[in-house]
Amino acid sequence: MQLLYTERFRRGYESAPPLIQRAFDRRVTLLVRNLRHPSLRAKKYDEARGIWQARVNGGWRFYFTIEGDTYQLLSIIPHPK
Repeated sequence: MQLLYTERFRRGYESAPPLIQRAFDRRVTLLVRNLRHPSLRAKKYDEARGIWQARVNGGWRFYFTIEGDTYQLLSIIPHPK
């Protein structure tokens, strides 16, 4: 699988704390290897638009779509509680 980072994702990543950036870097490696890895807790977030949600940590999530053999990373944001 390949990764495609949207501009919105890049801005969110750059503004995230360094701890979150490092956690995401570990999670995205897991995503490329196995979408169903337990620590990702990946699930369909918006069925109609094909958007998935996965966990960075307890307080942050990232959102992506799957297009062929590419994960298009849409955003990374604090999880609304």
